[in-house]
Amino acid sequence: MSDRVFAIYEIETAFPLEQAAATMAGEQSTGTFVRVPGETDELREAHAARVEALEELGEVSAPSLPGSGLPKNGGDGKRRRARVTLSWPTSNFGLSLPNLLATINGNLSELKAFSGLRLVDVTLPPAFLTRYQGPQFGVAGTRRLAGVYDRPMIGTIIKPSVGLSPEATAEQVRALVEAGVDFIKDDELQADGPHCPFEARISAVMRVINDHADKTGKKVMFAANLTGEMDEMLARHDHVLREGGTCIMASMNSIGLPAMKMLRAHAQLPIHGHRNGWGMLGRSPAIGMSYIAFQKLWRLAGIDHTHVNGIDNKFCESNESVIASARECLTPMFPAPHAGCEIMPVFSSGQSARQVPATFAALGSTDLIFAAGGGIMAHPGGPGAGVRALQQAWEAAVAGVDQAEAARQAPELRDALAAFAG
Repeated sequence: MSDRVFAIYEIETAFPLEQAAATMAGEQSTGTFVRVPGETDELREAHAARVEALEELGEVSAPSLPGSGLPKNGGDGKRRRARVTLSWPTSNFGLSLPNLLATINGNLSELKAFSGLRLVDVTLPPAFLTRYQGPQFGVAGTRRLAGVYDRPMIGTIIKPSVGLSPEATAEQVRALVEAGVDFIKDDELQADGPHCPFEARISAVMRVINDHADKTGKKVMFAANLTGEMDEMLARHDHVLREGGTCIMASMNSIGLPAMKMLRAHAQLPIHGHRNGWGMLGRSPAIGMSYIAFQKLWRLAGIDHTHVNGIDNKFCESNESVIASARECLTPMFPAPHAGCEIMPVFSSGQSARQVPATFAALGSTDLIFAAGGGIMAHPGGPGAGVRALQQAWEAAVAGVDQAEAARQAPELRDALAAFAG
């Protein structure tokens, strides 16, 4: 395989497309707006970014972003969209994700020549695996620790997000484990506040989970949010491990790639990578980066799960984008015999039994965590009925049974469909 990194962008510009693509390549490698001393032909040949492909996508009637410019001659007054593929030799930045990010993202979004520029995908050579470990547990390891096979893991989130004491959090966990849930996570807003200190919360929660496991043989996975400074995160991981926990969680955008790499090197537990803040990067089609590109960097850095939003979610992301991201999590990043770095996608955000058929039909896999808050807790029959309704919904979807038909034989599913009809 090539030792080059390939990145795909969607651009919008009033400049000739070939000129715009060349500007991108120059800005992010050897060039500037004028030739400088030392910028020899030999140096350019060895280190300049290449324009690998250029596909015109049509015209737009107005610039998508403010601050863009026009060619000196004014051009033809049209703004065109295009898909551009650039490549770089890894010798430009080494096998370093922070420096890779500076190269493929860098100053591109600020260039005046563009009224839109978005990173949509990136392909890395396997050489990065000599420096980065990738996921330690992934899909198979997560299933093994949770004891859940051949179906989705049914998950939920501690709510209210903040305000509960360690003891109150543990009581909510008690209700959830008794309901039969497979996976519980801290909200990303809950870390180590004075009203709910991390160590006290995790100790209280794990007493409940461990007692339940002793009685039933089922150990529910709890993703403890340890986001913080590097020394804090390592110490918090060790506390979770001592208490018998089986998962940790970190907010990716809050800690950064180098910290995730260090956490992965230290960790003996799966890392649940929370994507909060990605909306700043992904919401506009004219700027930022797709989650397909974003999650690849974090998979390589070592996360084992990540959120992909959900079908018919409460946020602004389209169903098509959600499913594309989930599929990518399960798609190998590198060809055999190299590690594929596949991870578990987590569906969340306003999910209930109603979204199950469409989710399975689109994804075609049960390798996922299906996290429902209100979809479990607000079930008219209580949390246990909420969990059973989701299990029944997935059993029907996998078997190819119409959901309405399945509900006739499954009262919990029937009540869920009625309760969450809106």
